[in-house]
Amino acid sequence: MLGFTLEYPRPKIVPLRKKDRAASNRIMRLLIADDSELLRSHLVEMLSEIKGIVVVGEARNSREAIAQVENLNPDLVILDIRMPGGDGLVALEAIRKIQKKPIQVVVFTNHPYLQYRKKCMDAGADFFFYKAREFDKLIKTMQDLARSS
Repeated sequence: MLGFTLEYPRPKIVPLRKKDRAASNRIMRLLIADDSELLRSHLVEMLSEIKGIVVVGEARNSREAIAQVENLNPDLVILDIRMPGGDGLVALEAIRKIQKKPIQVVVFTNHPYLQYRKKCMDAGADFFFYKAREFDKLIKTMQDLARSS
């Protein structure tokens, strides 16, 4: 066991203004795919607070992510790159092949290297965020997507 606890910063959740709530009557269905149970539960807790987003599923690995996309038909997927059972890039490529409707895919990773970013964007990722430094950007992007849906 590690001698420390992973703590992710808790960004401020900005509630939708009344006029934004009226404009945003569509619910975005979100799937979170990450092998860290701690991170998944933290994201579920935080993103469930955003009006217009409902977390419909979680996946621990790439195979589960692909199956959940087929079964749940989400509008949005948060996807880690490095997971057991095939990496997130394989899952991203599969999601793009099996999607029944447009799905926004957000890669959220501890591996911010340029070659990963390029491969993910070339494979069809809509966003790419570094877990250690861009948590706030992920939350802001989710809020913006919820407002625009």
